[in-house]
Amino acid sequence: MSCSSFTRSEVVRHQVAVAGRGLPAIEAGMPVPAGTGLTRREMVVRGFAAGLTVYGASRLGVGALEEGIATAAVGAPGAPVLVSIFLPGGLDGLSVLAPVGDARYRTLRPQLALAEGEGGAFTEDPRLMWAPAAAGLQTLHAEGKVSVAPAIGYADADQSHFTSRHFWEVGATDASARHGWLGRYLDAHGSAENPLQGLSLAGSLSPALATAVNPVAAVDRIDDFDLWAPGVGDDVAGALFEAIGGLGRLPTTDPQRRSARAVAARLDGIRRSLGPFQAQGSTPGFLSPVPYPSTDFGRRLAGLGALLGAGLPLRAVTLDAPGGYDTHADQAATLAGDLRETCEGVLAFQRDLEARGQAGRVVVLLWSEFGRRPAENQTGTDHGAGGVGFVIGARARGTMLGEFPGLATLDSDENLRSTVDFRSIYCGLLEEHFGVDAAPLVPGAASFARMPLLR
Repeated sequence: MSCSSFTRSEVVRHQVAVAGRGLPAIEAGMPVPAGTGLTRREMVVRGFAAGLTVYGASRLGVGALEEGIATAAVGAPGAPVLVSIFLPGGLDGLSVLAPVGDARYRTLRPQLALAEGEGGAFTEDPRLMWAPAAAGLQTLHAEGKVSVAPAIGYADADQSHFTSRHFWEVGATDASARHGWLGRYLDAHGSAENPLQGLSLAGSLSPALATAVNPVAAVDRIDDFDLWAPGVGDDVAGALFEAIGGLGRLPTTDPQRRSARAVAARLDGIRRSLGPFQAQGSTPGFLSPVPYPSTDFGRRLAGLGALLGAGLPLRAVTLDAPGGYDTHADQAATLAGDLRETCEGVLAFQRDLEARGQAGRVVVLLWSEFGRRPAENQTGTDHGAGGVGFVIGARARGTMLGEFPGLATLDSDENLRSTVDFRSIYCGLLEEHFGVDAAPLVPGAASFARMPLLR
């Protein structure tokens, strides 16, 4: 069961970044999603139901897509990548890290409380215990690859799904903001010709990636991704790209020709590396050196690992976790399965990155729009404030971010008090991971405490 506002907000998001479509009247004061109205063009359709959609591109002439991708890949090999995974609906953090050592836990949750010893101990706070369904994250945490914020949020939390998610997406508590926090990063430090710098693994653009200037892209399935030549049919496209690749391999002493041929050679390499996506895209773990869960989420992560291994110039990637976390009712029956699928997928993705030698440049941010109320409503939990968030990767410090505030003193709405503002994490990722100044990208950046995130 999910509340009607969550369902309505999901309907609205299908309108995001679609030029010429208005927003349906959902509820008064609901912010317009970042990126609404961005120009979008279908760039790649080769016998598939959908292809790569590029948003906000200022020039998309013949060869611009391919050359932009190829040039970006040559120009910044091994550049840092952030993968943002959203758990839709408001994840109950107290059912991920259960406060079994807190005296009020069982009083507030007589039906939903986990039993002490049911899961693994959270070594950084003896009051907390990993839920059995979060075993994948616990494994990575034990290896020092997960930093946990057990009470993350923002002051005066808005408990609307749509509004709170919007704040996280734009990196500000500003209902009028129109560009995503990662979109602002890509505008300031990205490319005018590389749409893969921001990739939404969904049917539409993630608002967090919404830019003002530079192109970004969305693809529903990795096996939809391919190179495409305008006006050239499939029967001759292969020969065309073979010829381009052949030109790239020709020797020359002229600097300009050498540069052009380097791009052509790189384009040919990308084309070849993408071939197996069309051949094996439906197989879980395709092109992967490690097994993935046999789920759609597993396939998306496996495809992302393959793109990273192929050297495509990704910088910021977004996708949704499986299931729904708006657990007003029947929480015990639904939450564990969704959480387990998410955590097992993230664990497999980390193992994939390690096997490919990509782990040192990829960081995963796992987040939800808010936490749930500490007091249960008999079979579920209602909208709350402070939630749980994770920074995951080989470079993660593996330390607790902020602290768990305990259940003895809740906020004025009887919610868990936040001890870390989500914008502190954004500032840290921009500065430590991407190596850029957060001040122009996160409004009020100087006011948010920094905490070490990465090694």
